[in-house]
Amino acid sequence: MAKSSYKSVDEYMASQPDTVRGLLRRVRSTIREALPRAEEVISYNIPAYKMDGATVLYFAAWQNHYSLYPATGRLVTAFKDELAPYEISKGTIRFPLSEAIPVKLIGRIAKLRVKEVGERESGKAAAPKKRQARTGRRSSTRTKG
Repeated sequence: MAKSSYKSVDEYMASQPDTVRGLLRRVRSTIREALPRAEEVISYNIPAYKMDGATVLYFAAWQNHYSLYPATGRLVTAFKDELAPYEISKGTIRFPLSEAIPVKLIGRIAKLRVKEVGERESGKAAAPKKRQARTGRRSSTRTKG
């Protein structure tokens, strides 16, 4: 696939071979349908979807497959049986270009990622802030004696 600095998902899609472009349009529309409020951006030079400023899901085309990222442990466990036919490694799910697009699965993956990111973000907000160490000298107290 061509290497470039893409400014939009449309530009990324247009750079892909004709044989892959239709498939990617379907993957894109599946994600957009599952995440209608998501902002579509380019991040790490591939299409990404953000909700409330946090990146939820990425996709990219390769020579023999397209991938979804990130494949978290929770996601892989939740869809273990459905993901069994696909290669999963280092946070990546690889779908062969030669097979039908698992539209329902991709939609469910997108929705689970929103839930994961939301829980992570709400956990950050609820976590107490760490106390910062004081700098400088502590004042000493004198006792009369």
